Amino acid sequence: MNNYAISDKDGADLTDGRLCDIVCPREYFEPRDTLACGQVFRFRLCDGGGYTVYTADKACRLFARGEKTHILCRAEDAAYFENYFDLSRDYKEIVSAALAAHPALAAAAEAGKGIRILNQDREETFFSFLISQNNNIPRIQGILERIAGALGEERSFMGETYHAFPSARVLAQKDEAFYRALGAGYRAKFIAASAAMLAKEGFGAQAIAGKPLREALMRFPGVGPKVADCIALFAFRDTGAFPVDTWVEKVYREEFGGKEGNREQIAAYFSRLFGRMSGYFQQYLFYYKRGREGADGKHHDR
Repeated sequence: MNNYAISDKDGADLTDGRLCDIVCPREYFEPRDTLACGQVFRFRLCDGGGYTVYTADKACRLFARGEKTHILCRAEDAAYFENYFDLSRDYKEIVSAALAAHPALAAAAEAGKGIRILNQDREETFFSFLISQNNNIPRIQGILERIAGALGEERSFMGETYHAFPSARVLAQKDEAFYRALGAGYRAKFIAASAAMLAKEGFGAQAIAGKPLREALMRFPGVGPKVADCIALFAFRDTGAFPVDTWVEKVYREEFGGKEGNREQIAAYFSRLFGRMSGYFQQYLFYYKRGREGADGKHHDR
């Protein structure tokens, strides 16, 4: 049985038509934690509180009120956002498994139990993490917004104009110089080359999970092991993946007594240890460690 409810709302303006309000318990869906944990970049803080979230060609308003979390979206997009925010999954079970797995993980899961792993658009997420390399969150967000503004279809939601994220086919029509002019830096060549390859070949029939998915992703220009793990987890929902960045490496050494220096080996260690729960547990550990050590959200070493 789904632990959320959907009700109709009057449209904010004539362009939005019928809106609906999807309401679920806040305990296992905290908007700030879900959006700020490094898995997604196209969102903004609203003046009156809450967030506007942009994904593919859609938008919604996400906010918490009391003990409930609300998703306000167009009625025709309700099923999309039910899936996007993974509302059919019981995160209480995932948190319970984390609490029993390891003392360091238990503390992280208790603090971050409001995180949900999103079911994001694959192409948008692929390019988001291609851009995320050696970058910080505000800059990643700025590059993505400039790309969407230049190439994406103009849409509106609740009186606000926004742009859809362009497909690989559209992105492939521009060259490296175009993306450099939008501030992508050295990543511009990877965006142009990967867009052309993705538009022509797709991700590949073998791109499902595990090693075959990782190998398929690493065929694309600019995609190394760490970026491949992020894309596998956040675009393909391969929850056996365990991305390792600076914060996770610190957790590995300080909390798990690890001695391995190679991040691929660290990722393999955690994937063996946690199995299909690896991706969920990675998010708890990463977000908790970054938060405890005073990160302000501006630095992102995915």
